[in-house]
Amino acid sequence: MEERLYNQIWGMFEDLARTVAAYRSAVEFAESRLDRELDQVLADPRNRIGGAGERAREAARAKCEELIARARQALDRDLRQLTAESDVVEPALPPALARWDNPVWHAYRVPSESPMALRLGDLRLPEAPELLIPFLIRLPLERGLWVDSGRTGSEAAMTLDAAQLRRLAMDCAVTHAARLLAVHAPGRLVLQVIDPAGTAAPSLAPLLRSGVLTAVPAAGAQGVRETLANLTQRVDLVTMALRAGAVDSLPPGLDTAERLLIVNDFPHGFDDRAVTQLRYLADEGPAAGVHLMMVADREDADAYGPVLDPLWRSLLRITPVPDDHLADPWVHHAWTYQPLAVPPGSAVLGQVLDQVAAAHRSEGR
Repeated sequence: MEERLYNQIWGMFEDLARTVAAYRSAVEFAESRLDRELDQVLADPRNRIGGAGERAREAARAKCEELIARARQALDRDLRQLTAESDVVEPALPPALARWDNPVWHAYRVPSESPMALRLGDLRLPEAPELLIPFLIRLPLERGLWVDSGRTGSEAAMTLDAAQLRRLAMDCAVTHAARLLAVHAPGRLVLQVIDPAGTAAPSLAPLLRSGVLTAVPAAGAQGVRETLANLTQRVDLVTMALRAGAVDSLPPGLDTAERLLIVNDFPHGFDDRAVTQLRYLADEGPAAGVHLMMVADREDADAYGPVLDPLWRSLLRITPVPDDHLADPWVHHAWTYQPLAVPPGSAVLGQVLDQVAAAHRSEGR
């Protein structure tokens, strides 16, 4: 059922992309045809003044409006069908694919198996702002996540000051981490946090209060170095074992659970060696079960220049506010990404985290 829902959502995603592409193409054709016909009218000196020229121009505009209206009718027909499909699909989604306001979370139980995909947010186009397509990624994560805390130029980001945006970015990272923990089987994913300056404490409170974040966030340059050194060593061991086909030869005390590392305020507290280790974790970590989630403003790392370009490209960029930076794989529209938010006043996040923490304790973690 989960795979069927996943495929259906991708089908809706493709259908909306293509139907909007057809509409935009029809509008472009109508407008270019209007331009050509108006140029032909103006090319004849007899039509530049007088009633004949005005009638020709009105006829050209009428044909353009008719073509656009017919294209809009076809788009509206397809949108009604997709909206009806979405109204059926959305309530049927399991927690990994559901919004936080979906009632399925109120009946949440810690799963015994990890899902095949995870919802990171919603996608929409300006022609159909009310129709939201779930933005899904496959699990296990094949690349890290970058929650952009910078003022990227989107209207929503520009209305906030830097401190507000950083807080929202860290809140966004916490809800993504909570969702990842909630959809994994007990003991399959362990959370670690690097917070060099301790600025993320308010956002991390739900994770610490529930107990799903068992270790104090690593602080200062020393904490950054120790955390990255331990995870780098872990990736080295697992990678060598996998390449040699000798997973059974791993040290008996090595915890086989996957790791999710949240890094806040990069590159604060990072020296050149730590930056190199972070790049290594971004490249080699996912295959070895170490996943990275960075909360960072790219401008803060400008001093490194193009050295960090491969790091930024290796991460999937998401934003704490709506931003049109994602493209579909079929016609390459610029889609507006909308993060998933916990409804104001809802206790669902705390309730889910409490259940996850209890399941982890029962596993002895």
